[in-house]
Amino acid sequence: MEKDPREKIDPRALKAWFFSGLIWGFLLMVIPVAYFILNNLFWDLPMFYGWVGIGLVVLYTLWDAVIIPRLKLRFWRYEIREDEIDIRHGVFIIRRTLIPMVRVQHVDTEHGPVMRLFGLATLRVSTAATSHRIPALSRDKAAESRGEISALARVSDDDV
Repeated sequence: MEKDPREKIDPRALKAWFFSGLIWGFLLMVIPVAYFILNNLFWDLPMFYGWVGIGLVVLYTLWDAVIIPRLKLRFWRYEIREDEIDIRHGVFIIRRTLIPMVRVQHVDTEHGPVMRLFGLATLRVSTAATSHRIPALSRDKAAESRGEISALARVSDDDV
């Protein structure tokens, strides 16, 4: 039986994803609030739809800010080996990806404002066919992994 990757993503990801989920929740809340305002000014539609909209936004925000981050943190795993990168993620459908080092074309890190606030970055590994990512690593760990993958991919290219 194949053993699972050892490395986990950074626990600070919970805070970053919570904060990001709240931002999206506040942005989505504009829709039902606009419904109430426009309904009072121009229309005479039932207020029920506005309350349903608020309820849906609150449920979505709870899902996106509280539940999904915990599941991601629990199920994301990765491991960088000499000859491959092993990535496993998913809750109901578990996706396992093995990226041979000889296929790696380039590797980079990225971080938006929320991730930067929490000192996190995403590692992106590109092959000729597609791109894979490992989210929410500490910026130091992401930079270290980027260098490690780059060196291993260069050695693998020399072997071919």
